Amino acid sequence: MESSVARVRTPWYQVLYVQVLLAVAAGILIGAFFPEFGKSLKPLGDGFIKLVKMMIAPIIFCTVVHGIASMGDLKRLGRTGFKTLVYFEVVSTLALVIGLVVVNSLRPGEGFNLDVRSLDPGVSQSYLTKAHSTGKSDFFLNIIPSSFLGAFTSGDLLQVLLIAILTALAITLLPQRGQAVLHVVEEGGKLFFGVMGIVVKAAPIGAFGAMGYTVGGYGLASLNKLLALMMGFYLTSGIFVAVVLGFILRCSGISLFRYLAYIKDELLLVLGTSSSETALPGIMKKLEGLGCAKSTVGLVIPTGYSFNLDGTNIYMTMAAVFLAQATNTHLDLSHQITLLLVAMITSKGASGVTGAGFVTLAATLEAVPGIPLESLAILVGIDRFMSECRALTNFIGNGVATIAISRWEGEVSAKTLQENLGRSVLKTL
Repeated sequence: MESSVARVRTPWYQVLYVQVLLAVAAGILIGAFFPEFGKSLKPLGDGFIKLVKMMIAPIIFCTVVHGIASMGDLKRLGRTGFKTLVYFEVVSTLALVIGLVVVNSLRPGEGFNLDVRSLDPGVSQSYLTKAHSTGKSDFFLNIIPSSFLGAFTSGDLLQVLLIAILTALAITLLPQRGQAVLHVVEEGGKLFFGVMGIVVKAAPIGAFGAMGYTVGGYGLASLNKLLALMMGFYLTSGIFVAVVLGFILRCSGISLFRYLAYIKDELLLVLGTSSSETALPGIMKKLEGLGCAKSTVGLVIPTGYSFNLDGTNIYMTMAAVFLAQATNTHLDLSHQITLLLVAMITSKGASGVTGAGFVTLAATLEAVPGIPLESLAILVGIDRFMSECRALTNFIGNGVATIAISRWEGEVSAKTLQENLGRSVLKTL
């Protein structure tokens, strides 16, 4: 018994989430008191993100291929996929509506009286150019990679998802050879997860550099009146997680707070790097540890990174209406409904794009007449702070979606989820 206790106890300074938390605090202090030095730390954060993104495409490919091909029954695949897309659309739309309701109630942009002629149009135009490349028919054409291997170098997860689904379907249609190929894919996935495990150990360094640069480059004082929008966004995201996602988890049989405690390592990693991709392998393993089927985890999580971006949805509607209020642009009910419908489409193109939330916001504003596109420039300074909340909300939402779909499919019972959560808590004591 004593040896068992000794084996599970790890010195606090060796626990990854403690290291990340200390690194975030150190980065904030460095950025606040030594801003120039803090800005010079940017390569540390960028380097860590590049290391993680280097592994995301092969991990997603192996996970999705194994998850779909191991189902065997194509009817079950279609059923699970349909339920997943329905869930994504309902919850994502709810996030958009909540964002609209809150920003119209708080009205953080009222009284800003922004003169768009004083802004640099080149800033917003650069994001609008990117938005054009992800909108309309180009969005669907961009899902198709120029080559099979090109999907792994493009940085677009939708391209990886496409070739992974096609590969998985091909394996299911093969006779006995398909199992041999599936075994190779499974072993390849273990290899890539192993490499990611090595990379993640550098998370404290990446978090330190990212936070040092953010605070040093922008500073808390630079937020000014935009602080109201930031606080409103954080408040709205918190309400969405606590009420909507909390209700979904409660219906699934577990508590939101126990679930958040279970994934605290991954949450701090996302917070420190402002990217939900950095914690993708960890959350997949933890969801399987809760009892969710590996095939469902492999289908829902990667798909959610493109189609279930709750935090991005809240941000888009709140930011768009904020800019309208700041520029004294009147938006009646019909305009806001149009904004909602457009955002339902543009939010699906955020995957694999640098500054995804900003780019999709530009694409949304272009389709809603009246709001000056030049006004986007005022959000550039706080976008880094907003991106952390977007990433956290997106990350939590995808985990909750996986649990909900697993319960919907009858793969895991509420009792099993509670028991597995209980065991995980005991291990951390």
